[in-house]
Amino acid sequence: MAKHRQTKACEFPAKVRVAIYNRDCGCCVLCGSPNGQPNAHFIPRSAGGLGIEENGLTLCFDCHYAFDHTPQRAELRQHLKAYLQDCYPDWNEDALRYKKYAAFE
Repeated sequence: MAKHRQTKACEFPAKVRVAIYNRDCGCCVLCGSPNGQPNAHFIPRSAGGLGIEENGLTLCFDCHYAFDHTPQRAELRQHLKAYLQDCYPDWNEDALRYKKYAAFE
C-alpha cells in the first residue's frame, strides 16, 4: 500500500539521517553520548514536522524520551532550538511543518 504524501514528507530518508548524524558528529546533542540516533524531530511528526535536516536531531534514547514524554520538554526544546539556530543561521521554525495546501497559497 502506498504511503500518504504527508507520511512520506515527515519521515527522515536515509540520506537525511546520514546528514543529521554527520552534522551532530554522531553524538547526542543534549548529553554528548556516542549512542545517539539521528531520528528525533524538533517539530514532531504528529504536528506535521517534516523529515528534513533542519528539523532533525541526534539524541540518545534517554534524551529522546525526555524530550518527547517528560515535563522537561519545554526546557529541552529551548536548548535544541538554539542548537539548530546555530547550525542554520536562517533557520525558521515555520518552515519545518508540512503544509497540505502550500501550493494554493
